[in-house]
Amino acid sequence: MSSQPRQYSPLDHFLFNIDTGVRTLLGAPEITERENPARNQHETELSDTDKKLSGRLMRINHAGEVSAQGLYQGQALTAKLPDVRQQMMRAAQEENDHLDWCENRCKELGTHVSYLSPFWYMGSLTIGAIAGKAGDKWSLGFVSETEHQVVRHLDSHLSQISPEDKKSRAILEQMKEDELHHAVIAEEAGGANLPTAVKLAMNLMSKVMTKGAYYL
Repeated sequence: MSSQPRQYSPLDHFLFNIDTGVRTLLGAPEITERENPARNQHETELSDTDKKLSGRLMRINHAGEVSAQGLYQGQALTAKLPDVRQQMMRAAQEENDHLDWCENRCKELGTHVSYLSPFWYMGSLTIGAIAGKAGDKWSLGFVSETEHQVVRHLDSHLSQISPEDKKSRAILEQMKEDELHHAVIAEEAGGANLPTAVKLAMNLMSKVMTKGAYYL
């Protein structure tokens, strides 16, 4: 007698989302089997200025991953097609790796993660749910554009962080590779090219988060 895959109700998905949100904000995300890319990198002594800059930039990246969790979870809640929902959940799990790596690096650099993390999460959750409601092609298009903007941020951070900070650089390089992969997956799954006005609005919101996380 073959068993059928369990069908989850909207309430189930809502409760899963609550669990994910709590884990995200309390620093206990469900990560994959992948090893932290900084693990085998030698810790070099940084100047106070370089260490402070690395800490702030890694805090921004952690805030970005908190936002990514909210975005993916919101889209998974409202995605209409099961395969699209599954893609959102898998991408979210891989983003959890980034979340974990960034938080660990912040601790190593002697700084804190953003005090505004609950705000970043809830704001992105709402945006993700709205994108999902608009339709799967727009939801996937939103993922693609988000990932491309994240890659540009990562390139900027890699150009600012000291070449001696090999641990932070290893993390950012792996994150960049993953984000590009997520963008390609979303595009190949049928993601639509977003209107220019939407892209500009997304970029503006990203700048608000970046500024806020840099200091708080």
